[in-house]
Amino acid sequence: MQFEHRVIETTLNGFEIYKLLQKGDDYILLDSSKRDSAFSKFSIIGVNPFLTVKLEAGTLYEKTHGEKPGEFIKIEKQNEGSEALFNYLKERIAKYRVENDTGLPFVGGAIGYFSYDFGCELESIKIEAQELMEIPDAYFVFYDGAVLVNHVTGKTHITAMGISADAAECVEAVEKTLQAVKQEKPVGNSLVRQIFKSPFSMEDYKCAVFNMRQYIREGHIYIANMTHTFSSAFDDDALEVYSRLRTVNPAPFSAYLPLEGFQVLCSSPERFLEVRGPYVQTRPIKGTVPRGKTEEEDLANAKALLNSEKDRSELLMIVDLERNDLSKVCIPGSVRVPELFKLEKYATVYHLVATVIGELGSDKTAVDCLRQTFPGGSITGAPKIRAMEIIDELERNRRGLYTGAIGYFGFDGNADFNIVIRTILVKNNKAHIGVGGGITWESDEQSEYDETIAKAVALFKSLGATYEEN
Repeated sequence: MQFEHRVIETTLNGFEIYKLLQKGDDYILLDSSKRDSAFSKFSIIGVNPFLTVKLEAGTLYEKTHGEKPGEFIKIEKQNEGSEALFNYLKERIAKYRVENDTGLPFVGGAIGYFSYDFGCELESIKIEAQELMEIPDAYFVFYDGAVLVNHVTGKTHITAMGISADAAECVEAVEKTLQAVKQEKPVGNSLVRQIFKSPFSMEDYKCAVFNMRQYIREGHIYIANMTHTFSSAFDDDALEVYSRLRTVNPAPFSAYLPLEGFQVLCSSPERFLEVRGPYVQTRPIKGTVPRGKTEEEDLANAKALLNSEKDRSELLMIVDLERNDLSKVCIPGSVRVPELFKLEKYATVYHLVATVIGELGSDKTAVDCLRQTFPGGSITGAPKIRAMEIIDELERNRRGLYTGAIGYFGFDGNADFNIVIRTILVKNNKAHIGVGGGITWESDEQSEYDETIAKAVALFKSLGATYEEN
């Protein structure tokens, strides 16, 4: 198998490059759109897709790409469901294994997502809540190569592995495309007068928070994440809306996924899991306050979050959960917390963040690591399984992809996934926005509802829309 890597000079930014290269479904952008973040060094564009796999209703399907892209075909397996998907991913990654000495985080591999509902299947939790949007539980596209934009050096990298075609020819074709005249995509209609609604009224949501607090008082859980989903009609161009979203709410773990029959517009600030060589990192977020309208109010809000005992307690509980999850796949004694209660600033909110790291066991892969830690503790609660059961009881619709994970498994063994928050899901002329927050015994029902609205503001703004209470 060949491998080709070329560095080129271009005045195009990552999003402009993506618009030139994307050819419809299954061309995914992992977009580090927050330039002042330490985690925004690279944006990644998958090129030359050759295989797609999805898990739908417990069955694995795959399709091949090429001059005449195929349709999804059921994969006959003795063991279907989640374990079959993990085995499939491990087999394919091992088959195309490459040594990556380029210093790039990704040179080829599988990019896609795991939904939160997939996490429920992993933990054998039967979901009773209503489904708002039918999408596969997991979906991954295998790419022969990638285009990476280094936001620090300003250089653009093109890679190809030669799996589906000659590697040098693939790189040459991409470079030729990037030298073409930039084509601007037409602007779609704005959703100026569209109104988003949640299945919860404000009082209903506060009642659900109250009930969750009673479970905490009775000792079922210590903390759980309570969410709801705002929905509206959608008559805009998804890529154009994403262009506005990445401007209104830049974030280090953003992504745009135009998949078969639906689109995902994500501006997530949260890393779920990174595997780089033997080292593993997770960065849970717990604690959110809105940005102030004046500089004085902004500083006061930031200080209040840093000093909030409720938010610090919330984050500490999730850190303990994440440490326990990582210990399942890491060398004993290697898991530690180098960063706790760090304040991070975003366009519309402040967050409180921690960093947990460990060293992966020699017999473990990135797929094993995700298998043992998914879904992320910051969007479930502790203890995780009981929290997920209570979530299903109190929330009025399935989360679907919301609070799942988007990212990649590289053919070099590396991986990086976000937590799917601050995300617009689009299908069948409908848009869905999930928002939520961590609930502890100290939670105030009104404050928890207000926090969800603060998180949704940037997404509503990118759509030119607003919300209305039921």
